[in-house]
Amino acid sequence: MSCPSCTGMFRQALALVGWLVTTYAAAAVGAAASATAGSFYGQLARPSWAPPAAVFGPVWTALYLLMGIAAWLVWLGRSSAPAAARSGLTLFVVQLVVNALWSWIFFVWRQGALAFVEILVLWLLIAATVIAFWRVRPVAAVLLLPYLAWVSFAAVLTLAVWRANPQWLG
Repeated sequence: MSCPSCTGMFRQALALVGWLVTTYAAAAVGAAASATAGSFYGQLARPSWAPPAAVFGPVWTALYLLMGIAAWLVWLGRSSAPAAARSGLTLFVVQLVVNALWSWIFFVWRQGALAFVEILVLWLLIAATVIAFWRVRPVAAVLLLPYLAWVSFAAVLTLAVWRANPQWLG
C-alpha cells in the first residue's frame, strides 16, 4: 500500500531541501570570493556605523534560510498561480546570481563603483521578487523583507566604503 499524503509530504520536504540547497549554493559562491574578506575589510576605512566583519556571516546565514523558505512557499503555491510562481521563482534565481556576484566584484576584483551599481541592481531585483512572491504567497514576500532591509544597509555601506577607499576600490 502506498500513502498518497506521505508521497506529497515527501515531495514537499524534498522541494524545501532543494530550495535551501539552491540558496546556500549561491551563498557558497559568494563565500568563495569572501575567503580573505575579513582581512581586506579590516584594512579599509569604514564609517563608524559599519559592523565588524564577524557580523556578516551569521546575518547572511539567517537571511539565506529565510530566502530558501520563501522560495519553497512560492513553489508550494504554484498550482494556484502558476505564471506568478514561475516569474517569481525566476526572479528569485536571478537575484541569487546577482547576490553571489557582489562578493566577487567587491572583494576579489575590488571594483567599488561597479559593486555599488551591482548592489542597486540587486536591490531592484529583490524588490521585484518581493512583489512577485506577494502575488503567490504574501508570507513568502514578508520573509524576504529582512533581506531587502539588509541589502539596503549594505548598499549604503558599499557606497561609504568605496568613497572612503579609492586607493583600494578603484
